[in-house]
Amino acid sequence: MQGGFAVGRTAPRATVLLNGAPVAQASAAGWFVIGFDRDAPPAALITVATPEGSASQQLTIAAGDFDIQRIDGLADDQVSPSDPALLARIAAESARKSVGFASRIDGDFFRTGFILPVQAVRRSSRFGGQRILNGQAKRPHYGVDLAAPVGAPVVAPAAGMVSFAETGLHFEGGLILIDHGQGLVTAYLHLSRIAVVAGQSVTQGQVIGAVGKEGRATGPHLCWRMRWRDQNLDPSLMVGFTPPRA
Repeated sequence: MQGGFAVGRTAPRATVLLNGAPVAQASAAGWFVIGFDRDAPPAALITVATPEGSASQQLTIAAGDFDIQRIDGLADDQVSPSDPALLARIAAESARKSVGFASRIDGDFFRTGFILPVQAVRRSSRFGGQRILNGQAKRPHYGVDLAAPVGAPVVAPAAGMVSFAETGLHFEGGLILIDHGQGLVTAYLHLSRIAVVAGQSVTQGQVIGAVGKEGRATGPHLCWRMRWRDQNLDPSLMVGFTPPRA
């Protein structure tokens, strides 16, 4: 579905193509992952190729169910910043985040599925909703908001490598990015504390930080996001995922 994913297994190191374009290489054990953006078209063709031959499978992509989310009372510089110094800061932060999102470790940690990064929470906002901030239409919300008290532990939902970890970002506050392999990267926003550093390997269930309300937030919560290369995915769809049989 839109915002969803496909996980498969093929020959080790096979080339994986999406709609005819090479997008990944299967892991040493043959696992691969493909992501479908919030606005993905209704069909996708996945092909795996080796020197011995290739095979393809056509997928139907179901339409997502996205709502409209209205948030008022935000500071003006969190909605439409105009100060040149602040814009320069935001641009510099964006460049650093882009490096983290571009991480491509040789791994397949996605294959076992994910757990929730925060326990005993309320989902306060769904993935993909159109955001209306202080009455202004903005980009869709590409995360799942999980309301929890400030200081509640945030854990890695799957193993991987930390590709970015910083505090004090204008929009995100404390932000961690984890690379789970093949361009599948998860993000953890508005953290009050960070317990990992860039380049560090983490295991599923390991504490990586704590819930906060830093950056563009009206209350304490974790904004949990997932991106596969340049596609925005719904991370909650990975929770409880059962891998295909070998």
